Amino acid sequence: MSERKLPRFIMCFCTGECPGFAKLELWKFINFVRNELDVEYAIVHPQLCVDDGDRFLKDYLREGETDTIYIIGGCDPRMQKKMFKDAFAEKGLDVDKQLISLDLRNMPTEEVMRKVQEAVEQALK
Repeated sequence: MSERKLPRFIMCFCTGECPGFAKLELWKFINFVRNELDVEYAIVHPQLCVDDGDRFLKDYLREGETDTIYIIGGCDPRMQKKMFKDAFAEKGLDVDKQLISLDLRNMPTEEVMRKVQEAVEQALK
């Protein structure tokens, strides 16, 4: 029996200047995710929707790992799927099954923590 894969978490912080993240204590939050939740690791990217974000995802996603769930916190989930679908497809991954997109804008830190915790629990089912 194979060992259960832990989800991987990326927080897209929208350059750090988006007013939608003004209530989020980023480092308190990301340390909660990496230390308290059942994830392989948690990382912060400044802006996944630009060219270097696309290049990062193409390097970061692991080809053929169809049992890995990627949780990305940031903006609108529909936009995330549109933006990231090519990078997932290029690695042979299914964006609809392997990506949990979370809109974490305009929430205080504790609410963001709860929402991500729920997503991690969903990914581990």
